[in-house]
Amino acid sequence: MSKHITPAEAAALIPDGAMVSVSSSSGLGCPDLMLKAIGERFDSTGHPREITTLHPIAAGDMSGIKGVDYIAKKGLIKRIIGGSYPSGPSSAEPPLIWQMITNNEIAAYNIPSGIMFDIHREAAAKRPGVLTKVGIDTFVDPRRQGCAMNDLGAKEPVVKRVSFEGEDWLFFPSIVPQVAIIRATTADERGNLTYEHEGAYLGGLDQALAARNNGGIVIAQVKRITKEGSLKPHDVRVPGMLVDYVIVDPDQKQTTQTLYDPAISGEILRPLESFRVPEFNIQKVIARRVAQELQAGSCVNLGFGISANVPRILLEEGLHGAVTWVIEQGAVGGVPLLDFAFGCASNADAYMPSPYQFTYFQGAGFDASLLSFLEIGKDGSVNVSKLSFRPHVTAGAGGFVDITARAKKIVFSGMFNAGAKLGIADGKLVIEKEGKLKKLVNEVEHVTFSGKRAIEQGQDITYVTERCVMKLTPEGVVLTEIAPGIDLSHILAQSEFPLIIAKDLKVMDARLFDEANIGLSLPTKSARVLEGAFNG
Repeated sequence: MSKHITPAEAAALIPDGAMVSVSSSSGLGCPDLMLKAIGERFDSTGHPREITTLHPIAAGDMSGIKGVDYIAKKGLIKRIIGGSYPSGPSSAEPPLIWQMITNNEIAAYNIPSGIMFDIHREAAAKRPGVLTKVGIDTFVDPRRQGCAMNDLGAKEPVVKRVSFEGEDWLFFPSIVPQVAIIRATTADERGNLTYEHEGAYLGGLDQALAARNNGGIVIAQVKRITKEGSLKPHDVRVPGMLVDYVIVDPDQKQTTQTLYDPAISGEILRPLESFRVPEFNIQKVIARRVAQELQAGSCVNLGFGISANVPRILLEEGLHGAVTWVIEQGAVGGVPLLDFAFGCASNADAYMPSPYQFTYFQGAGFDASLLSFLEIGKDGSVNVSKLSFRPHVTAGAGGFVDITARAKKIVFSGMFNAGAKLGIADGKLVIEKEGKLKKLVNEVEHVTFSGKRAIEQGQDITYVTERCVMKLTPEGVVLTEIAPGIDLSHILAQSEFPLIIAKDLKVMDARLFDEANIGLSLPTKSARVLEGAFNG
């Protein structure tokens, strides 16, 4: 018997006050038609009312996939808990969900994406919750904001700081969804789901288990339905025993601005020459310098921003494959994509379910992470998750806190300040007009990464900008390299706090500032040695 129903029929199954978990990562895997049907039902009937929605990674974006904005209606959502949220340029109208959050119309929280998946897993097994050190001394910590995004959120805490076996931990109580809305490519008549056109598996299986094990329902949006028994068992990622209802959207996009690209889902391999390499500009200079921090044979996490161009630097330098890239949505290897397609990779080696990728990150199994910054604090802390004057431009932390919690090595990259007009002439950096907004500040607005905790754990932290390179040490932030053509005053005057000048201050590699390839050579990663005492 087919489980196929219409979107309107599926929307009618969601009761008032329900806890609804939605699988998505911006436009990637977004069950857009289902969310639209829920919004339309509310417009016509006033139901469902006052639901809580869970989003391990953002649902929807600012480029044609509305996602959560379909249900961003006063009275429909009472509370929203997300790993990240749709974002957009400062010139654009804020997403509706951001307007509700900033107007304090709904209680809103930003829980790290990996912990969001952990919460689902604990709920599925009927365990009390998640005990973790991820997020200590960041905005996640109750001693700071405790994940709350507004005043309404602060009134109902979602995390506690507790003592266990003589150590401080963060405890997130399990959250039990009554409804899970997930997405796949194909369903058979029994509800078995395959993901052959998807760019990632995300966490649909974990979300389905959490709902089903607690007496809830699972609704799957797919592109097509096939006959019972026609799917290969090894291809089924969510078995039909966990799926109650299936809706069909033959026009669902593979990811943002992409109807379907078989290289994203690993069905074909793109020729390497088909990938665009960065044009020569200031951002490319930074990405090149970040690339110099890598070792051949490493497994490296990649974040959004300037660092997303580093794989293209290696490609251009003939070093594709020297590093294995891993991104939080689940792709392993290949060439991570840019801009709104970020979160997908072409020519991937494998796809891990996102919850397992986060287990890998939280336990620091990888070698390094390349991430961005909005602000750097005097203590080395980094903010990427909040700017009060432009809240909807930031998407929230996503997996940033999970990734950085124990990472052995992190390279943060970004422009030294905001608004500067810069140029490159004769292999030197030229400051044509200084920026007005300092990004090196005494205290960051939002602690997404704790410099204090990094020092305690012995993490290797580097900050790369167009005009200098800095390192975090127990004494503070140390200036280690300066761009050719730049005077120290161009750096020191643009920092709110005094930088420590390294005794062996160097000039950045002049090749970075030349249009020609830099002849990048990566040292080989040391062989892994099994130690008698494992890192805790």
